[in-house]
Formats: sequence, structure tokens, C-alpha cells
Amino acid sequence: MSEVSQYIFNGLMLGVIYAMVAVGFTLFFGVLDVIQFSHGDTLMVGAFAGLTASIVMMKIGLDYPVLQLLAVVIFGVAVTGLLGAGIAKFLILPLRHAPPLNTLLATLMLGTVMREAVRLFYPDGSNPKPFPALLPTSMVELGGLSLRIDNLILLASGLLAIAGVHLLITRTKLGLAIRAVAQDGETARLMGINFEAVVLITFALGSGLAALAGVMNGLYYYEVNFNVGLLLGVIGFAAAILGGLGNIYGAIIGGFLFAALQVIGSAMLPALIPGIPSSYKDVFAFAVVIIFMAWKPTGLIAEKSSERV
Repeated sequence: MSEVSQYIFNGLMLGVIYAMVAVGFTLFFGVLDVIQFSHGDTLMVGAFAGLTASIVMMKIGLDYPVLQLLAVVIFGVAVTGLLGAGIAKFLILPLRHAPPLNTLLATLMLGTVMREAVRLFYPDGSNPKPFPALLPTSMVELGGLSLRIDNLILLASGLLAIAGVHLLITRTKLGLAIRAVAQDGETARLMGINFEAVVLITFALGSGLAALAGVMNGLYYYEVNFNVGLLLGVIGFAAAILGGLGNIYGAIIGGFLFAALQVIGSAMLPALIPGIPSSYKDVFAFAVVIIFMAWKPTGLIAEKSSERV
């Protein structure tokens, strides 16, 4: 039971990171019906921005973990939020009326540019970079399950971030404007809503949430690398499709479901097929998602037609 509980907790930890990435894809698709395929690399930029903030804090002598953590989160989210808004302003919006493949290709290429720029221009960017341990690493015992306090803090923080975005979308005037633009952009304009401002804010919000996921991933694994956004971006998109692209609840459910598939694959594959390592869990999870998409293309919670995909 202790081993099962550990698998469940690992699944929850991965699920909250995937859900945060998937919510970004859903927000972007909701307001403009586009898939921002550089979203994963935007996450990577946020993680490296947070790492840079930590290094700067160390160099100026402010090596207190709490101050470093605040600097990492604030700088990472701020840089990535501005980056997301800039992508929307100078790339996505100008291509609104172009063929969908143009936006797809442009964002794919942008992701490659950001990834290679970090690899080439960040000091020793080709190699994994150690991420500072800024949270307490002591252990707590919960019913025979040994858990690190930093993992519990990360899990709670991720859940609070998702809940905060949900409350912003459903309980504020800004959220009402975002939902209006997502429902019908032209009608929202006629009602006096600043369409472009709402789009920029939405992209900044989704990108900032991804940056937080990138920082959490660094704190969880104690390292970041220039390729981290590539896999997390694909997984986040798969989670959004799995739950139902265009629906925030579906994105959250999809994130946790994908993590559950990885955990099941990690636990079952070595037992069912001797010689198969647990690292094939990603193959198992993606295979199940492919089968599910063939059976139910609209995802678990269908809200909008995915024509732009």
C-alpha cells in the first residue's frame, strides 16, 4: 500500500504540472481558435528566467531561500507573461485571417528559435542546469508514506494556481470579458470590449501559468534543460485534447489523466513485459491517448469544434 500511495502522489505531482500547461493551450484556443505550439518552449524560457533570477540573487549576496524563491517565481512569470503577450501581439494576431497552417508553422518555428537560442546563448545552455533547492527537503510520514515537504508545497501551490485561474475566469469582470471574446469576438467588440487587450492578457495569463509550471518542474527535479519544454508542451497539448480542447475543466482532467497513464505504464510495463524499462511510460501514455482520440475525437468534455487544429 505504501508503494501504491507513492505512485498516486507522483501522479498527482505530475498531473498538476501537466494541467497547468494544458490550461494555457485551452485559453489560447478559446480566445482565438489557434494552437500556440511554442507554448512548451515559452515554459522553458520561464524556467530559465527563474534560474537566472536565482543566480543573480546569489551573486549580490541575497541568498535567503525565501527571497530567492520569490525572485524566481516573480521574474519567471513576469518575463514569460510579457513573452506570451508579445507572441500574441506580433505573431498570432497578424496571422488571424491567414490559413490555419500559417499559424501552426509560425509557432512551431518560433518554438525552435527559442529553444535553440537558449541552447546557444545561455551559458553552457546545451547541458542540464542544476536548479536550486529553495524549499525544505525534510520528510513527513503520512500513514506509512514518506513524503518530502517540498513536494507537498509544490502540489498545493499548483492546485492553488489552477484554482486561482479558474476563479479569475469565472468570477471577475476580466474573466467575463475573456469568456465573451471566446464565445464571439465580433459581438464582444460591439459590446465595447477591447478585443486586442483581452487577447494579450489571456496569452500573458496562460504563458505565466506555464512559467510557474516550469519553475515547479525545476524545483521538483532539481534541474532544467533547453529541451524541457518540448516534451512538456506535447504532453500539455495531449492533455488538453484528452480532456476536450477549449474547456478548462477538460484541460485539468486531461492533465491528471495523462499523469495517471504514465504512472500506470511505469508500474505495469516492467511487470507485464520483462525487459521493458519503466521509462517507456511515455510511449504507453501517448498510445492510449491516440486510441482515445480515434474513439472520441472531441475529448472527454467537448465544447468547441477543433477546426483550427
